[in-house]
Order: sequence, then structure tokens, then C-alpha cells
Amino acid sequence: MNRLKKSLPVLLVLLSGFICAKGVLAETQKPQGPKMEEVERGRYLSVIAGCNDCHTPGYLLSGGATPESLWLTGDSFGWRGPWGTTYPVNLRLLVNTLEEDQWLALARNLKARPPMPWYSLNVMHEEDLKAIYQFIRYLGQAGEPAPAYLPPDQEPNTPYALFPPAPDEKGSGE
Repeated sequence: MNRLKKSLPVLLVLLSGFICAKGVLAETQKPQGPKMEEVERGRYLSVIAGCNDCHTPGYLLSGGATPESLWLTGDSFGWRGPWGTTYPVNLRLLVNTLEEDQWLALARNLKARPPMPWYSLNVMHEEDLKAIYQFIRYLGQAGEPAPAYLPPDQEPNTPYALFPPAPDEKGSGE
């Protein structure tokens, strides 16, 4: 018993050292959130790259005054042309299912129907694509999936913009 009394202070010091070390270790192992400067850059890029123009309902008609809570939630306004009718995907639902490397691969390899400017997305710098990814993840999941693509022979039951057929190869447009 006497030995236990003498050992108790040493055990307490060792135990407190272990608890402190474990706390420091736990702090260093916590997953890091997005860097806010990267999120802000992603916000800026989504505006200047025109992502909101299609992927945010009402953004164009409001002159960009749509609340950020609706940004990048897709739209049921269709874009119809010889390719059929396409709808802007809900990026907040899509991106929240992807790891960053999956997003980068998607952005690099996407080939989409009009009016999506996939060729611009394909050539964006990696750090810009990462910033857009972080911004969309920061916004979190919201909204519903956009309507599915419709082939050219199907009439959409949503509002849509009608694109004329592309000019023929001679450029006459007839």
C-alpha cells in the first residue's frame, strides 16, 4: 500500500502527459476544412466563368442578384436544338458525390451537349478547378436534380430556349 502511495504521483504525471500528448495528436489529425481563400477564389471563378448563368435558376434574368443559397442548384429551363433538350445539372448535388481527383478528371474529360462550354472547362488550370470544387463543396448540397436530357424528337414540358440549326458547312445557314 505504501508503495502504491509513492507510485501514485508518478502514475498521475505519466497519465496526464499521455492525455496531453493524445490531445495534441488528435488536434493534428483532425481533417482540415477548405481554405477560405480557395473558397473565395472558387466563388469569383464561378461568377466570371459564367457557371451561374445556366446552373443557377433565375441568375441571368435577375442580373446576378439570385441569392447564393440557390447558386449552382441546376435549372429546369431547357436548351433545345438539333441535339435535343439539355438542362443545367445541379452542380451542388453532383460535386458533393465526388472526391477532388474525380472532379478534376471529370472537368478535364467532359464532352457535353450544347450550350455547355465543356471545351473551356477542359483547359482550366488545375488550381482554378480545385477552387471551384472547394467553393461548390462549401455551399453544400441543395436543390433537386435537373430534368433528364430529351432527344430531339421529344417536346419538353418545361420552358426552354430554342437554338436554330447550325449553319451548313459552306456557312450559308440555309
